Amino acid sequence: MFNPNDGSDFARNRARLDDTPNPYEPEVGSLPESDLSHADSDKINKTGTTIVGITAEDGVVMASDMRASLGGRVVSNKDVQKVEQIQPNAAISISGSVGGSQSFIRSLRAEANLYEARRGEYMSIDALSTMASNLLRGGPFFRVVPILGGVDDEGGHVFSLDPSGSSLSDKYTAQGSGMPYALGVLEQEFSDDLTMDEAERVGAQAVKSASERDTASGNGVHITKITEDGAETVGHKEFDDLL
Repeated sequence: MFNPNDGSDFARNRARLDDTPNPYEPEVGSLPESDLSHADSDKINKTGTTIVGITAEDGVVMASDMRASLGGRVVSNKDVQKVEQIQPNAAISISGSVGGSQSFIRSLRAEANLYEARRGEYMSIDALSTMASNLLRGGPFFRVVPILGGVDDEGGHVFSLDPSGSSLSDKYTAQGSGMPYALGVLEQEFSDDLTMDEAERVGAQAVKSASERDTASGNGVHITKITEDGAETVGHKEFDDLL
């Protein structure tokens, strides 16, 4: 069949490009890989950690202890803030590798900022959870086990995340080495009609109970309250003011 393009400049250029990548297709780069092994885990700063997320009537409350340790045996820092705001109505609480968590938070915050710039609105908490789980599964973030909390048009949300990329929604959750002790308190004290102040008390009690038995948790508690209007984090070295 006659092809009017045969012999044309377009045909000759097309032939030259047959063995090269299509210039009109997006180039997909490769994610950096971590060369850390499991044996390296005892040599890095980690938040052995107790972190808690609780849904309440008007928002979400997150509680976390303040201790960072080396291998869970030596306290390397007594005043670590383990909750970081990702967008005005959402925050991440971290457990695991401090360096990996900081890198993960920067990456997730950048994605949330890009979404807001392109769409003119905040990412929904469910979408933010999906983005966070995709980053954890495909990225070089060494041993990061966070909790995502946030409030959108559908109400308050709490998600447990892990390095395999899972994202599990619940009304309350806990992560870190103090998780078993914190969950016992949450099971006993949680109810669907908690006010923000009541959820604050429950979160503080969960972290306090874990700090009593878990050597990698302690040195106080940070309480983060998240509503549609924003997120606020306050540190307390003593639990007496909250209980």
